[in-house]
Amino acid sequence: VKSAAIVVERLIARQKLENGGNYPETIAVVLWGTDNIKTYGESLAQVMWMVGVKPVPDALGRVNKLELIPLEELGRPRIDVVINCSGVFRELFINQMNLLDKAVKMAAEADEPLEMNFVRKHALVQAEELGINLRQAATRVFSNASGSYSSNINLAVENSTWESEEELQEMYLKRKSFAFNSDNPGMMDDNRQVFESALKTAEVTFQNLDSSEISLTDVSHYFDSDPTKVISSLRKDGKKPAAYIADTTTANAQVRTLSETVRLDARTKMLNPKWYEGMLSHGYEGVRELSKRLVNTVGWSATAGAVDNWVYEETNETFIKDEAMQQRLLNLNPHSFRRMVTTLLEANGRGYWETDDSNLDRLRELYQEIEDRIEGVE
Repeated sequence: VKSAAIVVERLIARQKLENGGNYPETIAVVLWGTDNIKTYGESLAQVMWMVGVKPVPDALGRVNKLELIPLEELGRPRIDVVINCSGVFRELFINQMNLLDKAVKMAAEADEPLEMNFVRKHALVQAEELGINLRQAATRVFSNASGSYSSNINLAVENSTWESEEELQEMYLKRKSFAFNSDNPGMMDDNRQVFESALKTAEVTFQNLDSSEISLTDVSHYFDSDPTKVISSLRKDGKKPAAYIADTTTANAQVRTLSETVRLDARTKMLNPKWYEGMLSHGYEGVRELSKRLVNTVGWSATAGAVDNWVYEETNETFIKDEAMQQRLLNLNPHSFRRMVTTLLEANGRGYWETDDSNLDRLRELYQEIEDRIEGVE
């Protein structure tokens, strides 16, 4: 619990600094199954600490009771949360979802000043607006429908089968809006109304990186579960929530912005000669790995606008403009190299990468050359 509290307090302090000294009222948290197994439920403890509730173990060390941390002891307002659980989390941690739901509802029902209890503040407004009772309005634990996984944004991005960001956001809202309810634990109810009304109060999005091997652009699941642009589209003021990632892979946990984390990822992997040379020593597979990473980078542009222009620019410099490198990639794996070319063109076409026309002309020519090569046209 102590390490969880440290991460949460760092997150809040950082957000206050960027937000004129105000506490964030709602944090949208993404919970994964695997990281909670590895960290013994650290992210659960983080959510409990945000809301200001502590688990009370029984004689055998099992937790099935909770109590509110008094506001004097907490020393700050209770922060509202929207908890988005992965499908795997839903399968593995039904008891923990139960506790989280109870924790939030306990906070919502606490008779405390609204400026010190954002859970209650928002739930009262929601109950009024949606014509439901306070407990229903304080629903904050969401996932996919039973038996369903992911928002499928990753598939759309991987296959380039999407027209607009609105389309991706709609997929997210449709697939991720099933609520867990501790008063009726057997069911995941479609509760998009409360999901949307809770999300639109979020000023911060947050998830944990728990593995030093797997970072944000290694796999598509991370951007697939990220709600940053979804929240912007729901907020009436169009403000983008601040997105943070906690890196708990080292003893001294770091809280960075999502953009900082994506930047760090690009520098240490995709654009790091040590990394890409290591990859290319695997030949065919190595080029595929590069191409996959570039697609995942576009995923972060699509769901969170978290990728700086220079990341695409330097990718183009490193792998396209360098003639020798270009030939190497083409010889090792023409199919994956073609994918890199089309992904860069797509990043430009979708407005994620601004660059000189000469770079785009070269990419289009190159696409034709690779096509001819693949089709065996001399």
